[in-house]
Amino acid sequence: MKITFYGAAQEVGRSCIMISTDKAKILLDAGVRPEDNAFPSITDKELREVDAILISHAHMDHSAYLPHAYSRGYRGPTYTTKPTMELMNVLIADYMHLTEPKDVTKEGLDALSKHFKIIDYKKEFQIKDLKCEFIPAGHIVGSALIRVSDGKRSIIYTGDINLTQTRLLEGADLENLKADALITESTYGAKTDIKANEKEQAPLFLKSIKDTILQGGKIIIPSFAVGRAQEILLFLDDYINSGLIPKVPIYVDGMINKTMRIHRHNVIFCRKELQMRILMSDYDPFHSPNFTPIEGRDMRGKIARIQESCIVVTTSGMVTGGPVLYYLTKWGGNSANKLILIGYQPQGTGGRKLQEGAREFEIDKKKVKINLKVETFHMSAHADRKQLELIPKRIKGLRYIYIVHGEPEKMEDLKSAFTSRYRVTIPRIGESYNI
Repeated sequence: MKITFYGAAQEVGRSCIMISTDKAKILLDAGVRPEDNAFPSITDKELREVDAILISHAHMDHSAYLPHAYSRGYRGPTYTTKPTMELMNVLIADYMHLTEPKDVTKEGLDALSKHFKIIDYKKEFQIKDLKCEFIPAGHIVGSALIRVSDGKRSIIYTGDINLTQTRLLEGADLENLKADALITESTYGAKTDIKANEKEQAPLFLKSIKDTILQGGKIIIPSFAVGRAQEILLFLDDYINSGLIPKVPIYVDGMINKTMRIHRHNVIFCRKELQMRILMSDYDPFHSPNFTPIEGRDMRGKIARIQESCIVVTTSGMVTGGPVLYYLTKWGGNSANKLILIGYQPQGTGGRKLQEGAREFEIDKKKVKINLKVETFHMSAHADRKQLELIPKRIKGLRYIYIVHGEPEKMEDLKSAFTSRYRVTIPRIGESYNI
């Protein structure tokens, strides 16, 4: 088998990796790089030769190239889990609305909608001479590791992975894995990238929220619409119900409201405890009375003018667009208010600039003064350094590791942890390797 890297090599974003044999060519993911909308480096000719695309999960850096691929002539199937397909339909529609890509055609979008193939976890499926399998990855609902084998060699691709149990999901399923090669993400690959667990973080997070509320401030929590938003909303709901956070309105803005409904419809893919909580009581945390959906610009404007403390959970998680920019224009100048970042902020994003102390922010070509407090609490759905080091140890027969989806210095740092036991490569865009 040959591995070719068309994206996510020495960068975060536009994940797209080809696995090929003499008989088959498949792509693992087809994403864009959100901060500059960069596409995978695959040519249209190469794209038309692909037999199938397998999507690890719904986030745009792993799936948003699909409408471009179908518009450029690809007509093969796209394999996903059920939640991934449903979430992608929403996220790609939003992506199309925001970016208005000129190369995407109606025919391409129609073809995309007709070529989904839904696959259950741990159900092997065949693409010519390749056997493939989706395995729970613990990142977001529906997310999967992808195992590919030609009968002689096998590869495991992590996509984005999380080994820790969360309010929504169990950690990644690493039981009985065997492979010759691992393609692993490295978002938190540096030695210092160690996540505090919830027991350690929760008291600090709760104090931060409580202090702001008691001072009359407003709290903005930008989040990915899928995964982190649901985690933070369930977190806030639990602690408001327990009295550890003062009872203030929680406004939910942006696409989060649509994705909450998809999560509720796919609760069978979530933790058993969450399923039982819904089945055995009248309380449904996805429809909590503590949450108020923001519906339309008029309602958003009314919320922005209220004087009382509140919490707004909104998109986008990297502060690159979406309603969060509106709230920053209205509340960013008040030092009593607070912005809480809960996910990874890549270089070049608005979130990273604010994280690094930017006191001025450009929104709609206007400079906005930033006086509100900016804090970070890592509630990321990515494996941290300790987890990344553990993954290869759980895979029998492993010889090769390819490190992708990370900042170059973090990749180098992670590589140093593996070189004594494995043949480790940090590939560049366009490079191919045989295993």
